[in-house]
Amino acid sequence: MMEKAVPEARVASIAADRTASRMVEVWDLPLRLWHWTLAVCVLIAWFTPNVHDGLHRVVGYSVIGLLAFRLIWGFLGSRYSRFRMVAVRLRAAPRYLLNLRRGITGRYIGLNPAGTLMLVAVLLSLAVSGITGVMSVTVTFFGVWWVEDTHLYASDAVIVLVVLHVAGVVLMGVLQRANLIRAMITGRKRIRSYT
Repeated sequence: MMEKAVPEARVASIAADRTASRMVEVWDLPLRLWHWTLAVCVLIAWFTPNVHDGLHRVVGYSVIGLLAFRLIWGFLGSRYSRFRMVAVRLRAAPRYLLNLRRGITGRYIGLNPAGTLMLVAVLLSLAVSGITGVMSVTVTFFGVWWVEDTHLYASDAVIVLVVLHVAGVVLMGVLQRANLIRAMITGRKRIRSYT
């Protein structure tokens, strides 16, 4: 029995369907508002110590409030806001980073393992910075060298991580031909469907 030949136009149509892209809801509105508000607060906090101490404290307390919200939202938020995959992605991060050196990015709708590692590092650094910042204005810890030094180093670490985060987003956007910044603004991410 002979197989029927498939016309070339139909083959091209099937190939196009296999790599068709579609928009998927990824980041919910509360998470996006949290992300951009945190970014603004971190930048303000970075430029205001010893110059505008009152503003520095206000945004510092705001960061602590935002961290508390993120912890809650990590359990109550939408699918890609939750922390349910953090442990799995953290274990996958070393291999992912090695593969990334070879240009192998994988496809993730939410955070990839490197993004998950960055999320944890930023949250921990911000927590240390915020807690030591609050400690440094109390009677007990005001002027205590290790509190001030820890606050300074944690704050510097946050800025280094922010720069790495932005570089990582740009790199992944180029490697995957995806506008990840737009996804964090609109909440929707274009993904390729492979059927």
